[in-house]
Amino acid sequence: MIDEIPPVDPAVQRGFENWLEGFKPRATAAGISDATWARATQDIRYNPKVIERDRNQAEFTKTIWEYLDSAVSDTRIENGRAALAENAALLRQIEARYGVEKEVVVAVWGMESNFGKNRGSTLIIPALATLAYDGRRGNFFAQQFIAALQIIQAGDTDARHMTGSWAGAMGHTQFIPSSYLAFAVDFTGDGKRDIWSENPADALASTAAYLARSGWSKGQPWGVEVRLPQGFNYNLAGKTVKKSPDEWAALGVRSVNGGRVPNYGSASILLPAGAQGPALMIFGNFTAISRYNNANAYVIGVGHLSDRLKGHGPFVQAWPRDGRALNAAERQELQERLTARGFDTQGTDGKIGPNTISAIMAWQRANGHAPDGYASMEILLALR
Repeated sequence: MIDEIPPVDPAVQRGFENWLEGFKPRATAAGISDATWARATQDIRYNPKVIERDRNQAEFTKTIWEYLDSAVSDTRIENGRAALAENAALLRQIEARYGVEKEVVVAVWGMESNFGKNRGSTLIIPALATLAYDGRRGNFFAQQFIAALQIIQAGDTDARHMTGSWAGAMGHTQFIPSSYLAFAVDFTGDGKRDIWSENPADALASTAAYLARSGWSKGQPWGVEVRLPQGFNYNLAGKTVKKSPDEWAALGVRSVNGGRVPNYGSASILLPAGAQGPALMIFGNFTAISRYNNANAYVIGVGHLSDRLKGHGPFVQAWPRDGRALNAAERQELQERLTARGFDTQGTDGKIGPNTISAIMAWQRANGHAPDGYASMEILLALR
């Protein structure tokens, strides 16, 4: 069922229609025909729901373990195994064509739409036009609006059937329009790249194509859990430092079962919960998943879910569950207190980036803590 667009003030609707009229030449310049424009924008209305959601997005303050408790829950693993069994023949064909393991494709499907159950029921054209007109990231959404019109013009779907989330992500695996244009495929051979239908074939194949073109290497892990030696130099942790598994082994890094990590190529050490949680050696496939969604938590979620679907166990090292994520005000306070102590974070915007991580590590070294750069409540309390 499609979400209804609530009534709006006539003056707001007129302003929106005036904006659309002014935007049409930009669409024309991008190759959108008058016929496509007329079909797609017929009776189009400003959607205040998407602006409300854009303005009131809840701040992401879950810890990595809280996120994974949901993303890789027992129920999701069970449903993922059922999805693998139900779509076994299709997934074998997709894996053979694109070289992306079926469990990875299904993990993305589970993360993005709970295996097709939550694909979104917002009309994409009005949503993107509204966000382009009145949203915080107007230029981004204007680009997505044009991309959505190009999809309609290509004949893959029409405006009435182009549904998804309020921010423009569509179908079983939640492609934004520009990613759809770049990566979607017609796996069924019916002449349409249909990621919206009940049949998930085109959506799952499109996800595999996306990962393949993002550098996925079949048979290689996204990451493996490792144990760090006592006295590990935490300056070496993070995505920017890359070494071969043999070089990491020479520094005392071992897999959680005590062996050496096989040579899967250049790798970094990631500490998603600091020194107190699991340590991960991440490889090129981590980067491939991150092209889909760049958040570390998302990449770990997809990777770990795919591992569980392959029959692997949970993380061995426990998460530091007595901690919690800092909220925006606390992150800003952390930066202010670090800077006041002489550990300059180069700004106090509440965003934990490389400068803040470096400042945290410097403070940790000066105060006898493992310098893992993790922004924890423990550090904030010590600074207070």
